[in-house]
This record gives sequence, C-alpha cells and structure tokens, in this order.
Amino acid sequence: MGITNDDVVVIQKGKNPGEPCCITVNCPDKTGLGCDICRIVLDFGLYITKGDVSTDGIWCYIVLWVVPQSSSLILRWSNLKNRLVSVCPSCIVSFYLDQSSTHSTSSPVYLLKFFSVDRKGLLHDVTQVLCELELTIQRVKVMTTPDGRVLDLFFITDNMELLHTKKRQDETLEQLHAVLGESCISCELQLAGPEYECPQGISSPSPEVAEELFGYELSDKEIRSQALSPDMSKLKKASVTVDNSLSPAHTLLQIHCADHKGLLYDIMRTLKDCNIQIAYGRFSPNSMDYRDLDLFIQQKDGKKIVDLEKQSALCSRLKVEMLHPLRVIIANRGPDTELLVANPVELSGNGRPRVFYDVTLALKSLGICIFSAEIGRYSTSESDHEWEKNIDGLIYSLFLSINPPILSINPSNRWFIPQMPQT
Repeated sequence: MGITNDDVVVIQKGKNPGEPCCITVNCPDKTGLGCDICRIVLDFGLYITKGDVSTDGIWCYIVLWVVPQSSSLILRWSNLKNRLVSVCPSCIVSFYLDQSSTHSTSSPVYLLKFFSVDRKGLLHDVTQVLCELELTIQRVKVMTTPDGRVLDLFFITDNMELLHTKKRQDETLEQLHAVLGESCISCELQLAGPEYECPQGISSPSPEVAEELFGYELSDKEIRSQALSPDMSKLKKASVTVDNSLSPAHTLLQIHCADHKGLLYDIMRTLKDCNIQIAYGRFSPNSMDYRDLDLFIQQKDGKKIVDLEKQSALCSRLKVEMLHPLRVIIANRGPDTELLVANPVELSGNGRPRVFYDVTLALKSLGICIFSAEIGRYSTSESDHEWEKNIDGLIYSLFLSINPPILSINPSNRWFIPQMPQT
C-alpha cells in the first residue's frame, strides 16, 4: 500500500466558467512546504481565494482554491501538477531519511540572445512568452542602439528541465519569432558560458538606496517620495497578533491586512525563513479587499513562541513583508530616468515569481519604452536578531526613455497603478 503521485496532488477544475479550481496536496510534511506551493501557484499566474492547511508534523494536507489572475492566461494544468509534486517530499523515503537531505540539483542556465528592431512593449512581450513556456529569467541585459535596434540577453532556466532537447528549443524559438515578427533580425539559444558565472552586473546601490530598498524597519515615513492614490491607505494597515492561550502546544498567529498579489506567498516565505512550522492554518476569502489568516505555529524545536522579543520580532517582520513585498525607487541619473525595483529572496535562493513580468507589463500599459534593463543580486551580511535573515534580494534596474510616471503598489492583484500628476 502507498500513495501514488496521482494522489499526492489532485486538481479539480470548477464546474462552471469563473468558478475556483481546487488544488489538494496530500504528502509528508516539511518546513516551508506551504511557501514552496504558494510560490509555484503564483508562478503559474493563479490567485488563491481561500485555503486550509493541516499537519500532525509528519503528514500534511493542504487545500487551496485558485482562480487565474487574467482571463487570457494560458494554463497547463498537467505542468502545474508536476511542479507541485516535485516540491513534495517523497512518500517512500521521508520516513527513513532526514527530510532536509532531499535536494534538487540546480538547473542548467541557457542564454537566449536576440537582435531586433525596437518597439514599445517589446521587452514585456518576450517576457510573457518566457513565462508561458515556464522558463525562469535569472538575469537580463537589455541594450538599445542609437539606430533604434535592441540587443537582449536573457539568462534562463527551464522549470520543465527539457531545454536541452531540440523539440523544446525549437518550441521556444518559434514562439519568440511569432511575437517578434518581421522586426526580428536574429535569435539564438545556447548554454550559458563564463559570461553568466562572472557577470558584470549592475553597480551596487548607495547605502541610502540600499536601505530604502531592503530596510526591514518600519518607519513613520511610509509614503517616502512616492505619490499614492487614496486606496493606498489600505496598504499601510496590517494587524499581526500572537495568542498562546488557545492551544497548549501551538501559538496562534492572527493576521489581518489588505490583499495584494502574492500575499500568501509573502507570509509563507517569511515563516519559512524564520524556521516556523505551521500545524494548522486557514486563509479566509477576500472581504472588502482584506484577508484574514489564522495560523497555529511552532518553532523548529516543536515549542510555542513564548519569548516576547521573539514574538515582537516575528510580528514586525511579517508586517514589513506584507506592507513592502516590492520596493520601488524612481531616480534621475543625469539625463536618464532610472526605475529601481527590488524584492527579497528566500534563504533557499528562490526569487519572487513574475516580478520582471509585472514591471514590464506596467510600463507597457503606460506606453513607456525601456532602453536599458538589468537584473542583479544584492546581499549583505547584516543581521539584527535571531530571526532577521541577511539582506538578500534582486534588483531590477530599468532606464526609461521619458519622464517617469507616478507608480505605486496596487492592493488588487497588480504591482503598479499609474497615478495622474497633481495639477
């Protein structure tokens, strides 16, 4: 007897159009499994409407109700199931081996290089194709020539682990040629060489910029230099409370905050990085653009969180990650306008899914051309307390060809919303 891969992850589609699909995960437990699942769901462009998590420390049962974030989204349900199964501990070996010993080998990095006539929205259109093909962008170098042509270098990995095959490479090039059209001059795909291992990278930000991009302390000056819409006041409110009176073995964590794209992933990522285990959790449906979560948690040693300093540190960390899942700065670099976007990276090294996709989509919708773009990793060894992870994040540096719009985080499933300048 035993449970098969077909039973580990079960996906039931809604009976009628628009109804949520139900994803059930039934497998051995491990710390951070909820984070891994939420990351994959977000990577596939799905929004979690509600969910339940239950575990006895050995076996885990997760139920998520999801809907596509876009009606035009192309979903490959079989691929989603395979990705979810890949992060679940093996049902056979988990009882005999230390679960921490399971690991996945790093995927080979490929270089996608194309030379094309430039146009508005080109970078996003290419990024969208790569996302639909389940190719993850690790690094980007975009250069526009004075004669209106663009040379783009994408360092990518394949979530399906098939990019070494001719069929998969041909499929990728065909879809890129389809979106580039007659403007494509050349397009090549090959294994990345030393240029990936020893990248030139973007220059390190100044201490002031790094603090604004990656600072973990909440300040009274939340709005900073950005002009915000009236709805933005919702994003500045988050409640995280700790209760040890309801369970003899678990700490109850109650969260109330404004909803945004990837909210559950942000919470799960934070708990995973803090080595917090979830015994039971319920994610309530969106109500008036707010979400409520009840999580019964333990420390890695199986004990409740009774230390007041640890409680305060965890609550503060969760608030920061919920209020600032993505950090944005618009700066002038001489005659150029630079848009700096940063997001934290998990301790495991995984970055937030679809950030580059969402940033380029926002700029495309605003009709703004990007004449230069780079992705780099920033890290420092600073650590303030036991649960404060080292600052580690991805920085997206985009140089825009016109004066910047006013951008802000949107509480309803988009990263940015344009704001009309005040007159």
